[in-house]
Amino acid sequence: MKPRRLLAIIVKELRQLARDRMTAAMMIGIPTLQLLLFGFAINLDVRGLEAGIVDEARTGQSREIVQAMLSTGVVDAVAEADSPEQLMTMIRRGEISVGIVLPPDLARRLAEQREAIQVLVDGSDTSAQQAARQLTQMPLTNLHRPLPTARRGAAVESPVSLVSFYNPERRSSVSVVPGLIGVILTMTMVLFTAVAIVRERERGNLEMLITTPLSSGELMVGKVLPYVVIGLFQTTVVLLLGMWLFAVPIRGSVLDVYVAALLLIVANLGLGLLISTAVKSQMQAMQLAFFVFLPSILLSGFMFPFAGMPKFAQWIAEVLPLTHFVRLIRSIMLRGASLGELWPETLALIAFTVVVMSLAILRFRKRLD
Repeated sequence: MKPRRLLAIIVKELRQLARDRMTAAMMIGIPTLQLLLFGFAINLDVRGLEAGIVDEARTGQSREIVQAMLSTGVVDAVAEADSPEQLMTMIRRGEISVGIVLPPDLARRLAEQREAIQVLVDGSDTSAQQAARQLTQMPLTNLHRPLPTARRGAAVESPVSLVSFYNPERRSSVSVVPGLIGVILTMTMVLFTAVAIVRERERGNLEMLITTPLSSGELMVGKVLPYVVIGLFQTTVVLLLGMWLFAVPIRGSVLDVYVAALLLIVANLGLGLLISTAVKSQMQAMQLAFFVFLPSILLSGFMFPFAGMPKFAQWIAEVLPLTHFVRLIRSIMLRGASLGELWPETLALIAFTVVVMSLAILRFRKRLD
């Protein structure tokens, strides 16, 4: 091994990397992105869960208790309801994660040292369920005094009881498997289509496409449709294995599940096509696809609690299609909600698809350069 020859190869590789701006940017961008995401955006200490309040007592004592719960930072009151049934509807639609119910005889229940306050929690999100449990450990001794003449049974440890819906056993697979559908579709659909146009150029097939009367829109849609079938097949496989291996329920409409999956598939295919029009090689396409996939999986609420993220990270997450799909699929499969009840998430996916597909078609030029 000659040192001069080895040095020549090293210099040649460094020059080649310097010319490849995309690779150089990824070398700096990926570790920077990971540092920012894990350092600032990812927070396992869940705070600010969206909560609804039903205060049927409407006394100074009840308002003091609500304020004490809010002061913990675990929950943030975003809605008031007239009944526990209304809270359950809001939980099913995904509008809130926690419901707090204070009964009309709150003072007597507290004085008799019985269960007086109910915390209803969406069990489809295990992180929210675990965080809400902190409310049952609140010391409320300074907010009530036992009645010395009252007839009481055995005193309970805490007047706050936790009622978990949709996943009372707190099985993590119940919340992971539905979100895993979105993760798999995001990873495969974006990656497959990100290299589609680039592969045609590298293999010389684009020359033949240029001689055809195909328009840019026809070529793009033709590239997308086969992957739609593949994405729906992947969805079916995950659903069947989830039900068979982990007993994950499908409480909502199966048709709604597939419509939600179709919306995510088309959104990711559009994103992949947009990436393919911005790069010149398959390696660059894969690098950029990974650059998109990393924040999608970390900020969507699939792995880490969405409520624990700072506001700037939540704003970024709202732009990502996986965020809206995770909310859709968990609401449909685990809470039995319908697409009609989840129209904000549905519209967000449709809007994202229209924007990225339009940009991809506008950027694509049926030429070799």
